[in-house]
This record gives sequence, structure tokens and C-alpha cells, in this order.
Amino acid sequence: MPVGAVPVGAVPVGTMPVGTGTGTVAVVSYRLGGSDGVSIEAAKWCGALTELGFTVRTVAGSGKADRIVAGLAVGDVEPPDGAGLEAALSEADVVVAENICSLPLNPRASSAVVRALRGRPAVLRHHDLAWQRPGTAHLGPPPDDPAWTHVTVNRLSRRQLAAAGIPSTTLYNRFDPAPPPDASRRTRARRLASIDPAALVVLQPTRAIERKGVASGLRMARALGGHFWLTGRAEEGYEPRLEALVRGAGVPVSRGVEDLSPELTVADAYAACDVVVLPSSWEGFGNPALEGSMACRPVAVGDYAVGRELERIGFSWLDASDPAGVGHHLSDPVSRADCVARNRRTAEDRFSLAGLAAELSELLAKALPGGCRDDGGQGLDARRRTGVQ
Repeated sequence: MPVGAVPVGAVPVGTMPVGTGTGTVAVVSYRLGGSDGVSIEAAKWCGALTELGFTVRTVAGSGKADRIVAGLAVGDVEPPDGAGLEAALSEADVVVAENICSLPLNPRASSAVVRALRGRPAVLRHHDLAWQRPGTAHLGPPPDDPAWTHVTVNRLSRRQLAAAGIPSTTLYNRFDPAPPPDASRRTRARRLASIDPAALVVLQPTRAIERKGVASGLRMARALGGHFWLTGRAEEGYEPRLEALVRGAGVPVSRGVEDLSPELTVADAYAACDVVVLPSSWEGFGNPALEGSMACRPVAVGDYAVGRELERIGFSWLDASDPAGVGHHLSDPVSRADCVARNRRTAEDRFSLAGLAAELSELLAKALPGGCRDDGGQGLDARRRTGVQ
């Protein structure tokens, strides 16, 4: 048993110490340790839980995790290793299920995790729900159990779960409030990426899949006479489509981050760009919009529901379907400065990573058991405004 871990059942119900380092939290998902949004957000929770003093163990079907369990990954054809999953979770006082019980991309993996969690304290964190994706829109709500606490990353999902009879709390994703990149970092990043110092760089910091709207991002770069930079890889069979788009782009295209230079990071890509584009048709949250705001870059987003939700909080997005409007904005230094300053303030005030540990401390105190079951779906926002909705 890891130092500081407590066996399941060793702590009386509702008395697991919070922030004392005597509890173990297991985090389980299809994959962890990657560049996808779920992996990135799970890593933030792991960091905050460690800061609180918890022992954190990660479990996944693929990627980088303390325990890789066969059959949990998206695309695995063999059934999950049930005994391996039980063993991986056996020492946890509470389990955080990151989207694996929300979006059944591997139904047998989802079912295996549900069976392993029945009757024990767990936090089901919903980045997406089945009906929010075209391929799974016919499926019903996620499973529920009296011992579980449901967390959504947007208010829309909270309302939809409430309509299905499942109360939940919304904890928005949080972001590093590091100072915006300076001109020297911009220059260095462009040099490492072999991008013309004078180019107008349109950055799309996403994977290449259908709903991310890469074609729209390329249209933006083409209309602005710019250089298009796509940081993520093609997935879900999108490779042929991406290759065709790049061949017909009509503008310089950079792809990847470390592929361009092992010294580059995604933060460098934000430093190098002039505008961030997120032309998605759906995002459970849309991290690039907030990351771009923290980096003081103008952000153009598609017409997706959560983007509008975030805009109502105080952000000012550009329209990813209006290249002319984006171009006009970029050519107006006063308008541009006002917009990025407003977005940076909103991001710092409402979405700073600094507040995550306190949120999770309160959340886990309530998750043992009965937590967040009697708040009428309102979550913690009656008690804390910053970042919790």
C-alpha cells in the first residue's frame, strides 16, 4: 500500500480527512497524460489534489498513468480486465471518473467502471454527455448511484442532467494565470517553428477531427493572408480529410508542436500567434478560448453552446465564421487591446487555477457520501462565485 493511503472502509463514512494527506484518490479515464482536453483537465485536478495532501493514483486504458488497465481505452476490442480494474481502484477512498462514465466511447469500459464504483464514493466528472455528440445522441443519461457526486464543466450539462433527475455541481475548468508572453518569446517561438517573423499567424490549438472545424480555421487564415498553425494530430479517421485540406490550403501550414522543434511547447504557440481560432461545432468547454485569453490573444470561436455560455460571463469572442470582421478587429489596435484586456481580466477573476484546490477540498468533503445531493443542482455557487457555477 502506498505511504499515506487508507484502505477502502478504513475511514468512517463522511470522515475522510480533507487536506491532511491521509486519503487516496484514484483518477480513472479512457486515456490520461495526453494533450486532449480531458487529460489536461484531469492533470490539473491531480495537481490540486496532491497540493491538498492526497495520495493520487491514475488509472487509464492508454497514455501515461500509474496503472494501465487493458480494455479501458477507446478502440480496445478486448473486454476490460475487470480484476485489474478492481485492483487498481482497491486502495482509493474516492474515485474520480473523468468522462469514462459520461461519454460511452467504449461501452464495455464504461460499464466496467460503473460496476467497480457501485456503492462507493465517487465523483463522476462530465466533460461531455452522450446526447451532445452526434454519434451517441440516441443514448440516455449517465448512470447514477446514491454514493456518487456528479460534476459538470458547464451549466448547460448541469441543466440537462437535472432534467434527467440527476443533480450536479458545475466546476468550470481553470487555467494558469501566468503573465502573458512577451515579444522575445514570440520571436523565439516563431524561429523554432520556422515561421516568418512578419507573418500573421492564425493558431488552431486543437486536434484535427470533424467537429473541430479545421476547414473553417484554414479559411480564416486564407482570408487574412496568414500562416495557419494546427497543433494537434488527426484522430477518428480524419487523416485523409486533413491531408486534402492542407494540400488545398493556399497558405503556409504548420502542424504539431514538438514535431516542429523539441524545444517548443503549446504555450509557445500561443506566444507566436496573432489570433486564436476555435471554429468547433461542439465543445464541452473549449480550453483554447480561455488559454488564448490568458495569453492576451484575440479569440475567434464557432457557434457552440458553451462558447455562448462563457461569453455571458464576460468574455468578448470574435466570430470564427467572419474572417472580414476578424481582420478589421486585428487592424484596430485600440479595439484589440481593449478586447484582450477584458478577456484576460475575466479569465483571471473567474477561471484562475489558483482557486482549484479550495474547490476540490469542499467537493471531496461533500462526496463522502451524500455530497452535493441536496443542492438542487445549484452546486457551490450559492457559497462561492469565483469559478464555480
